[in-house]
Amino acid sequence: MEPTLFFSREEFAGRVERTQLAMEARGIDALIVSDPSNMAWLTGYDGWSFYVHQAIVLPVDDDPIWFGRQQDGNGAKRTAWISADRIESYPDHYVQSTERHPMQVLAEIMERRGWDKRRIGVEMDNYYFSAAAYTTLQTELPNASLHDATGLVNWQRAVKSPQEITYMDKAARIVERMHRSEERRV
Repeated sequence: MEPTLFFSREEFAGRVERTQLAMEARGIDALIVSDPSNMAWLTGYDGWSFYVHQAIVLPVDDDPIWFGRQQDGNGAKRTAWISADRIESYPDHYVQSTERHPMQVLAEIMERRGWDKRRIGVEMDNYYFSAAAYTTLQTELPNASLHDATGLVNWQRAVKSPQEITYMDKAARIVERMHRSEERRV
């Protein structure tokens, strides 16, 4: 089944490439993206499961992976352009556990993929990336170095593509019609 995408695969490829160039400029080899809007911008992933740990992990030299709760993997398959072999998950017994943390699983995945000795960027000042997530990654990836990459993806998003501008224009027309309708009611 092909995912439902609102932008072309070429546009997503351009977004990933721009982000990887920004990572390279900052000396970041892998980026853990936990902000849902940044995840969607890079991959198309559109899930309302941000109340549990999830992320897009973007290496500087490869396609990203999606990481999240096992039951949310189907949402990634339906909304993100990422291939099924790049969708990684953790089981439910990690959710709200005081004995284990989903970032332990992410660290294992990063080690399996050979990313455990890299300079890893994380969105430190982000609502969706907790202190426990950070300390767990520090513990589980002792050969990696973690670096603040807050805003790295956001700055790439600042320059809008033609399709984004088209969507923004359509949204503006809808709001204008809504306001005209509301003015007539007052």
